[in-house]
Amino acid sequence: MPRHAVRVSHAFATDQLALAGLTWKSSGHCADRHNRVCTSMQAIRSETLVGVIDLKRESGCPVVVTGGTEAGHAPGAFSHAAGYKIDIRHNKCVDRHITKKYPRAGVRSDGSALYRSASGDIFASESDHWDILFR
Repeated sequence: MPRHAVRVSHAFATDQLALAGLTWKSSGHCADRHNRVCTSMQAIRSETLVGVIDLKRESGCPVVVTGGTEAGHAPGAFSHAAGYKIDIRHNKCVDRHITKKYPRAGVRSDGSALYRSASGDIFASESDHWDILFR
């Protein structure tokens, strides 16, 4: 996988996730980037993929991606649509890994607890998933 920031296709991204032992789920059972009930990785940054794959490798936890570049997320330069963010399901293993490894970094305006890695990645604990920004 490229180590510099390039945009990749949905097919390439899901292949890389599968090779690394991650899965992805869509509440709408679809991958259309323009449909908010789908889960799409179309035009996600390769560095975002590397980040979530590294999280799985470091933690040893099962990781399920539930959100990528599809419509319905907040806009911005470092957004889902821009390929910088990815959502993963909460589970006890992932929750423990993130909250033990990374220091607490405050609370987001929506009330989500924030954790920040030394490299600047931000993990927001939303009600049913982790919203992760990989810089």
